[in-house]
Amino acid sequence: MTDTEVHDEAHGKGLGARLNWLRAAVLGANDGVVSTAGLVVGVAGATGDRSTLLTAGLAGLLAGSMSMAAGEYVSVSTQRDSEKAALATERRELSETPEAELVELTGLLEGKGLSTEVAREAALQLTERDALRAHAEVELGIDPDDLTNPWHAAGASFLAFTVGALLPLLAIVLPPSSLRLPVTVLAVLAALALTGWWSARLGDAAAGPAILRNMGGGAVAMAVTYAAGAALGAAGV
Repeated sequence: MTDTEVHDEAHGKGLGARLNWLRAAVLGANDGVVSTAGLVVGVAGATGDRSTLLTAGLAGLLAGSMSMAAGEYVSVSTQRDSEKAALATERRELSETPEAELVELTGLLEGKGLSTEVAREAALQLTERDALRAHAEVELGIDPDDLTNPWHAAGASFLAFTVGALLPLLAIVLPPSSLRLPVTVLAVLAALALTGWWSARLGDAAAGPAILRNMGGGAVAMAVTYAAGAALGAAGV
């Protein structure tokens, strides 16, 4: 094994965490693009008033970003609470039944392919060094010094959604009235093609189908909301 391979393996866990955050950011931005585009295009079907479009777009941006942030905060807080509860249980078991926990850790290491003798020795050394960390990482898959942070997750979701939502909002209010709709549709489809390509790349999947699905979903959303807005506008609602 080369030094480069060892270096890459040592950073595998951190790289996976960064990819998960990046994937969540891409999906959050994608949600911001689609939901805000659907909203402003729907309003544009009913009225061409710039202030109305801006008000609707800003309201959608703030509501969507706050909703994303709140949802992510609640979800990750629940995960963090579960991690803390699992660590507390493990800490109590280590205090009350240390021998049973040592046998359990040995069995877990055997399950990873170590021989009984090597697994027992490794379990002993890990327990002497930091028993809680050993059980947390091997048994629970948790780093006790790096629990999930709900504030980081909420902030990332808020920012990603806001960045995505700004594109259709600016595209619908900045151009002249005759160009607002085509500029918005083209800008949104281009953004969705980019997020589709990037999400496929992160998942090592084929880019073509992901791009088409993303663009198709966005196009359908805009078509439906525009038709609804146009119908309401024609009815004088």
